Amino acid sequence: MVSGVVTEFRNESFLDYSRKEIREAMEEALAEVAKKAGESYPLVIGGERISPGQTFDSLNPSDPSQILGRFQKATPPLAGKALEAANDAFSSWSRTPAEKRANLLFRAAQIMRDRRHTMNAWMVLEVGKSWAEADGETAESIDFLEFYGREMLRYAAGHPLTQVAGEENELIYIPLGAGVVIPPWNFPNAILCGMSSAAIVAGNTVVLKPSSDSPGVGYQYMLIMEEAGVPAGVLNYLTGPGSLVGETLVGNPKTRFVAFTGSKAVGLGINEKAAKAPPGQKWIKRVVVEMGGKDAIIVDKEANIDDAVQGVLSSAFGYQGQKCSACSRAIVDAAIYDEFLTKLRDSMSTLKVGPTVVESNNVGPVINERAMKSILDYIEIGKGEGKVIAGGGQAEGDGYFVEPTVIQDVPEDARIAQEEIFGPVLAVIKANDFDHALEIANGTDYGLTGSVYTTNQEKIDRARDEFHVGNLYFNRKCTGAFVGAHPFGGFNMSGTDSKAGGRDYLLLFLQAKTISKKVG
Repeated sequence: MVSGVVTEFRNESFLDYSRKEIREAMEEALAEVAKKAGESYPLVIGGERISPGQTFDSLNPSDPSQILGRFQKATPPLAGKALEAANDAFSSWSRTPAEKRANLLFRAAQIMRDRRHTMNAWMVLEVGKSWAEADGETAESIDFLEFYGREMLRYAAGHPLTQVAGEENELIYIPLGAGVVIPPWNFPNAILCGMSSAAIVAGNTVVLKPSSDSPGVGYQYMLIMEEAGVPAGVLNYLTGPGSLVGETLVGNPKTRFVAFTGSKAVGLGINEKAAKAPPGQKWIKRVVVEMGGKDAIIVDKEANIDDAVQGVLSSAFGYQGQKCSACSRAIVDAAIYDEFLTKLRDSMSTLKVGPTVVESNNVGPVINERAMKSILDYIEIGKGEGKVIAGGGQAEGDGYFVEPTVIQDVPEDARIAQEEIFGPVLAVIKANDFDHALEIANGTDYGLTGSVYTTNQEKIDRARDEFHVGNLYFNRKCTGAFVGAHPFGGFNMSGTDSKAGGRDYLLLFLQAKTISKKVG
């Protein structure tokens, strides 16, 4: 938006850290966030700061001895209070003109631009993102704010209907009510911002429960929304264990919708719990769940192998493989299998593992000790299912570092080829031909992202029809969806195919009302 005029949406550009002034500004932001380590942060309910007493620590996964902040453990009664505040605010917020709601998001986008280095620094320290990954996420958050603001203006405009003689007919979209947003730690800014801002701009009110691994990033978003002018109760910030406050919120009869991104097990549990209507509930809860993936890149014998190697490398080990869109299976045609493996193994030297406060370290820690142990357990399983040709264990350092690991000759039905590991582990599977590669690619419970490297147009056409994923790419990596260009969401056990960042997304937080008036 420029000077009050809503311009055409454009994706936010990335920062260039090769520029001295930008690099120094980031270093200053990292030092500033580190200087505040150990501070306490409250809940925000109905605009009120509340610190009930019991807290938990948010740690730096690169250096777990560093406590970045102390956050409140909310209780079920406080969760109920937050939902009451959201319900109280709904009556006025739902009647606020769409233009004012959109302007709130536009203001928030500008504030986030102004605090870009601070947001990036929080993600580097709290969840171990590299500088580039953190900045890409902040750019995506800005995109969500700008895109969804424009989308709300579009939905608020008139919608053509067939007119019946003697009647005036119209269709309008109205918000659902007070809902719960439960984002993950791996995109603690972008997914949190996207889900909650979409719900808010649509006229709903939100209880936001960020992951306990990334509450600090969530609090920074809360501050931005408050500065942008979000009314008290429209956005409520609630930290604490999901098994306690999350379940309370999902089951509450006053909850109108639940938007969740996370694991398959938790997502299915939320879907099941939300489907039950407790006494006093007079609606069917709207549920949006985005879950996991076991994403594959097919490398055809007619591919540019060098390009495929770089795409697999980036997709598998970007942010330590902790993306639901990450490539965890490389399915390679037998005709080029050995050449691909040789080039992939050689390319592993470009990956530098270490604390991400150092810009040159492009592979940081995994999120916590529990995740590290789980990933290392999977690597041990993989050693019995294939042959480790790179990595294979814990990396040096005081944090939760795992070596980027490649395991070749993995059977398509092996555990490491079927189960989501959510770490820097790549299973390489040999395919007899393109038919076999497609069969392997579709042979999991998931269907989120996928990519095919080939120069053969007929194979591209076949994969377009037969590769069953929500986001399919050709001759590029399977991560890195851009708002507006790649609406994101998957099939099967990957979730409800929400298509975040697309023109259908706001419909998840709206309901259509048809109005007809007799005339004449």
